[in-house]
Amino acid sequence: MLKKVLVVALLGLSSTAFAGGFQVKVGASVVAPTDETTVNGVGTLKADYEFAFTPSVEYFFGDTPFSAEILLANPINHDVLLNGDKVASVRQLPPTITAKYNFKNSTRFTPYVGVGGTAFIAWHEKGLADDVKNTYGFAGQLGFNFQPADATNWGVYMDVRYADLSPEVKLTNGTKFDLDLNPIVYTVGYSYKF
Repeated sequence: MLKKVLVVALLGLSSTAFAGGFQVKVGASVVAPTDETTVNGVGTLKADYEFAFTPSVEYFFGDTPFSAEILLANPINHDVLLNGDKVASVRQLPPTITAKYNFKNSTRFTPYVGVGGTAFIAWHEKGLADDVKNTYGFAGQLGFNFQPADATNWGVYMDVRYADLSPEVKLTNGTKFDLDLNPIVYTVGYSYKF
């Protein structure tokens, strides 16, 4: 029964969904945590901002304004500051996928908005951080792609992403708390559409 449902669903898909194209984007980002966490008996903790290499792959669904993008950043190392002093660091991967709506028009300037999900995959803790849990959250995206007049496939883009992330941290003394990161990610880069 499940096989029949899958066959019918596949046959029901519009042929334009298969007539889409891929776009590869190579960007540089600033990852800026927006929140801080106050822990009783410990103090105020905040992660610092970091720079990151952020390639992504996007798929456009035919001639529709819809696309899906997956962000594949290099590992990001955050220093954790306690009352302004570095006390720990944690490295993490932030895979993020967004469903996007592209505001197509007659110009070469294409704004877009996206919503989706993100992850905080942690490893290699140092300092007071004994263990940092993986976590998942909401992601939002707002940006634009610009294709110069002499370009056929390439362009430049700029976007801003928000990620709702608060991983659980366990300190070496056994204290546990959620570290509120909730970063805003500012990205500028180069795009190439196939």
